[in-house]
Amino acid sequence: MELSEILARCDHTLLSPAATKEQIREICDDGIRYKTASVCIPASYVKFAKDYVGDRLKICTVIGFPNGYDTSAAKCFEASDAVDNGADEIDMVINIGALKDGDSDFVLNEIKAVKAACKGRLLKVIIETCLLTEEEKILMCKIVSESGADYIKTSTGFSTGGATFEDIKLFKENVAPGVKIKAAGGISSLEDAEKFISLGADRLGTSRIVKIAKQLENGGE
Repeated sequence: MELSEILARCDHTLLSPAATKEQIREICDDGIRYKTASVCIPASYVKFAKDYVGDRLKICTVIGFPNGYDTSAAKCFEASDAVDNGADEIDMVINIGALKDGDSDFVLNEIKAVKAACKGRLLKVIIETCLLTEEEKILMCKIVSESGADYIKTSTGFSTGGATFEDIKLFKENVAPGVKIKAAGGISSLEDAEKFISLGADRLGTSRIVKIAKQLENGGE
């Protein structure tokens, strides 16, 4: 697979709590230069980034991040506010505790509500696979498929683990045909990126692939 094909599937990500405007500008420049699918940045920088890039690059942000235990109303406001500020894509974290309590109706209805608040923009649902049992992961595949969300996503990258090949295989076997898959967290090599894609991931959440592209341009330095 060509490097450009991998980059085109990357949500080039910077979600550090210490991220500055200069760093956001730099990640946007990288996203444009390397033609990534989007940049994924904190919600507070969405308007700044959108004003900076215009229509040259998709802006993605995160909602209920990273723990997912905000109220549904708060998540809906965050999503609506992000869209009003120019976000093209929204990555939300589910209420993991509600899932573990067995309240699948709550989880489903919250995703539906956030999807409505996205006003037609893409919604990716982060289920934080490292905290779930296999049974819970399969249940979330079904819930996301029913919710109308566009993607199921493995991880925030802020918990105890990231994307695994096994989880992408599991997603591919259990989501509805129209639901896409995003692998995120710990993707650090072109080989891994290509394998995630071959297993069914349509998007990759990572900052490492652009860094590798830069190193290759500079002769591997």
